[in-house]
Amino acid sequence: QVQLVESGGGSVQAGDSLKLSCVASRRTYSLGAMGWFRQAPGKEREFVASIDRSTISTTYADSVKGRFTISRRNTWNTVYLQMNSLKPEDTAVYYCAAGRGELEETSENTLDYDYWGQGTQVTVSS
Repeated sequence: QVQLVESGGGSVQAGDSLKLSCVASRRTYSLGAMGWFRQAPGKEREFVASIDRSTISTTYADSVKGRFTISRRNTWNTVYLQMNSLKPEDTAVYYCAAGRGELEETSENTLDYDYWGQGTQVTVSS
């Protein structure tokens, strides 16, 4: 079993930046693709960003493309989400996810991920 622990959430103003971190209990080089998802009140969990096992390829939701950057440091068992130019519509609980080693490529599908963190709240006010 793998535990994922997110941190870095908070309350900010529109236009501000935040950097989320997700630390895994296992060496991330042994995991597959990793991703960030978010869930706003009353809405379904949605894809935000994903990074493949090799840390070369990334995928982003259209709503965050150009503003958010996902990165991964396997030597530190950590995946990050740098969020710039935040908007009120970015307000949600953000979840880190990881797939088993077989998940080589990025994925936008929640069902492809086997491990999930507890989430960290991000609130953006206008």
